[in-house]
Amino acid sequence: MCGIVGMVGQGPVNQEIYDSLLLLQHRGQDSTGIATAEPDGIFHLAKARGQVREAFRTRDMRALLGTVGLGHVRYATKGTAGNEEEAQPFYVNAPYGIVLVHNGNLTNTRELTQELFSKDRRHLNTTSDTELLVNVLANELQATVSGLDLDPDQIFQAVSRVHERVEGSYAAIALIAGHGLLAFRDPFGIRPLILGTRRTEAGGYEWMVASESLVLENGDYDVVRDVMPGEAVFIDLEGQLHMRQCAADPKLAPCSFEYVYLARPDSIMNGISVYEARLRMGERLADTIARYTPTGAIDVVMPIPDSSRPAAMQVARKLGIEYREGFYKNRYVGRTFIMPGQTVRRKSVRQKLNAMSSEFKGKNVLLIDDSIVRGTTSQQIIQMARDAGAKTVTFASAAPPVRYPHVYGINMPSREELVAHDRTIPEIAQELGCDYLVYQEVGDLKAAILEGSDVGDLDMSCFDGRYVTGTVSDEYLAWVEGTQTS
Repeated sequence: MCGIVGMVGQGPVNQEIYDSLLLLQHRGQDSTGIATAEPDGIFHLAKARGQVREAFRTRDMRALLGTVGLGHVRYATKGTAGNEEEAQPFYVNAPYGIVLVHNGNLTNTRELTQELFSKDRRHLNTTSDTELLVNVLANELQATVSGLDLDPDQIFQAVSRVHERVEGSYAAIALIAGHGLLAFRDPFGIRPLILGTRRTEAGGYEWMVASESLVLENGDYDVVRDVMPGEAVFIDLEGQLHMRQCAADPKLAPCSFEYVYLARPDSIMNGISVYEARLRMGERLADTIARYTPTGAIDVVMPIPDSSRPAAMQVARKLGIEYREGFYKNRYVGRTFIMPGQTVRRKSVRQKLNAMSSEFKGKNVLLIDDSIVRGTTSQQIIQMARDAGAKTVTFASAAPPVRYPHVYGINMPSREELVAHDRTIPEIAQELGCDYLVYQEVGDLKAAILEGSDVGDLDMSCFDGRYVTGTVSDEYLAWVEGTQTS
């Protein structure tokens, strides 16, 4: 999971890309980067570890010249967390010069690495799959054109061959020096990418593509639509939009975890409101809670801020139980789930949340969280509730048990680190330390997200073990578990 944005403007784009990355900061806090391009093809690039506000200085922003640009906030899933060399964007100088940012995970990195070295004669400097992707794109562009001229048809042909070679999830934005901005999405649309436009005072059009719709709306862009699975969008330096379906058999199956946790509630992706999906999760979770918890076992309903709040409100409303806010959140600590390393996560939970004893003392408390992954956060939160005086603690997850690795852009590489793997729900409850434990049903989660939409399928692989690309084998999962750490 990362956040990406690209812009084709009629004036400088550096500040607006910076502002857009601030809006996407929840999608990654490991590192960030911005690249801009002048009409003559000169790139300017700045990237660093850390969050957006601390990464860029005034001198960096002044050096980011140009009317075309892109940006990235990184949550490390491939490569090494905290390694500045693996911060995006990535650059290759031939053909033309290409800078690329990517949200997702490629699942055939071993094969691609070997092909690029032995067949394409391309050198890789990191273990990042984004560097793989930009080199595959560059190689296919180089094979498509023979001279300096480059037209949209040739670009789309190159993207078609990228789809043929690359497996996994990828929403990508690239700058091609002297030509324009290219955006494309994997044939299953696992990771989001949304296109918007706005009219300038001079009468022209500016364009933006971003991971979430809130970025477009904040910049007064009209949301045109989602980039379709397998589709490529090219915007030339004159602001002309070109689009083409580049995949042989596209099928939309977006990641369900976007709606559970990753995306901001004020975003709409694939025509589905994240906020309304979370409300529906609460509606369905309430029925399950009523089925599996004793009558009178709950006095108050409390969310674990922030992403579980809509679900918790609906649970309280439907069960007719008082809703209260018992945890105060320190907003200057990052999201613990996407922090690298268990030690950092454990330390950050108590820095991030504080339990107010006046809300807990002597009460039977129902805590609602968006999901339970490793259990590290949940254990500490339950203990905090007990320490604050809770009589009993019931813990409910708006998502089903996470039992399988997520290989499409979320850092869940090992089954052994998942608290629900190979455990029954009573065993998980004992591990977490709660009196009662309730999970959302898999079918209820899917129905809650898809209700009222035209989307027919979701990637729910971390819940049901079905990997939508059809290319994830047991051998690959074993390799990932043996080589990737969290």
